Amino acid sequence: MLCDFSVDLSVFLNILEYLVIDHFGFDENHTFQQRYLIADQHWKDNGPILFYTGNEGDITWFCNNTGFMWDVAEELNAMLVFAEHRYYGESLPFGSESFSDSKHLNYLTSEQALADFAVLIEYLKATIAGARYSPVIAIGGSYGGMLAAWFRMKYPHIVAGALAASAPIWQFGDLVPCGTFYSIVTNDFQKSGTGCSESIRNSWNAINRLSSTDAGLQWLSSTFHLCSPLKSLEDAAVLKNWLTETWVNLAMVDYPYKADFLQPLPAWPIQEVCKFLKDPNLSDKLLLQNVFQAVNVYYNYTGEASCFDVSETATKSLGHMGWYYQACTEMVMPFCTDGVHDMFEPEKWDLDAFSEECYRMWGVRPRPSWILSRHGGKNIRSHSNIIFSNGGLDPWSAGGVTQNITNSLVAIVIPEGAHHLDLRSRNPLDPKSVQQARALEIYHMKQWIEEARHSH
Repeated sequence: MLCDFSVDLSVFLNILEYLVIDHFGFDENHTFQQRYLIADQHWKDNGPILFYTGNEGDITWFCNNTGFMWDVAEELNAMLVFAEHRYYGESLPFGSESFSDSKHLNYLTSEQALADFAVLIEYLKATIAGARYSPVIAIGGSYGGMLAAWFRMKYPHIVAGALAASAPIWQFGDLVPCGTFYSIVTNDFQKSGTGCSESIRNSWNAINRLSSTDAGLQWLSSTFHLCSPLKSLEDAAVLKNWLTETWVNLAMVDYPYKADFLQPLPAWPIQEVCKFLKDPNLSDKLLLQNVFQAVNVYYNYTGEASCFDVSETATKSLGHMGWYYQACTEMVMPFCTDGVHDMFEPEKWDLDAFSEECYRMWGVRPRPSWILSRHGGKNIRSHSNIIFSNGGLDPWSAGGVTQNITNSLVAIVIPEGAHHLDLRSRNPLDPKSVQQARALEIYHMKQWIEEARHSH
């Protein structure tokens, strides 16, 4: 493990004390502690700083899953910094009260987080000898990739360039069709085995039919080895959501080698899953027994799970509560399914219903157009030095930048890549397309570093 700082002495855990809770107002003058990790064994004076823009989870987990930065540190003589996002991991502005109500959550926004990163970089440059003129490159994946891109857009004087991997910066408003995300998930299953996506498409009605009786609910509970039995149609809807999220997660982590990003999984996990889903025309019970075998690959590859909890679909290192709040405020991403171009039950995007649910949960309403106003939607030509990398297997590429905008807003598409595969450590099983993507990323980063050096 790279980022276990209790074992690896080259990684230092640090705390930035006295970070202000509200960068944009003057009434709230409380401060909090932000965690960040530093590795500087390859760094030379004024060498570049590769700055990971932490996203929705514990920073050590992202550090462990961003091997690319470690792989290039020596070549670039770079210092690595991994900054934890406010309200995640241990960087809690109000301690145990941070999630108590909307007043305490009011400062959980991407803008506040970017301001935290800007303050942290200024602090590092002021306090580390030889770092004052170090060019900084922001690197992030997924929401962290969005933050990396936005960081370069908002603070170009602090960040020389950004690598935004799997960053769905256009999954807002009507910039992209709301159904593309789920059609990419479906396509991954279609390509991975005959009858696979059709089996999943047929499973929903099978669940609907069985969940209409108490005996059926009981059968589903025992067949899926659920930790708490299904008691009602509402519970059956939760089961279907859990399955939907499982298929989405598998599409995100369809890596060419064994990995444990969201769960411990085999190489090309969708192909493994599809081995159980060859016949879509079976009876309801036989079909769903096969669906259980398929999700068992995802949840129980190690063979250690005694039962399945339908409220849990991924690693506990991710901060689901915080992300749900962000999705209910500024990160309003429309998704929909039609059951024709995808393998899911049809569901329209319903902003009003979503708004009601957010209000019930948090006492806040979403602002669906704010990110567009804030970051310019598709009109980002005036920015520079950002690489947008996307994997062809990754559903999040639906909202990503997949074509060059200018010669310094560059899109790299990795056909065999799932969710930010390029940020993971080099691996002998890497497809050629990701090797080429990384080479291109390094080439651009070297250019940005040179440019930044000459601008002093």
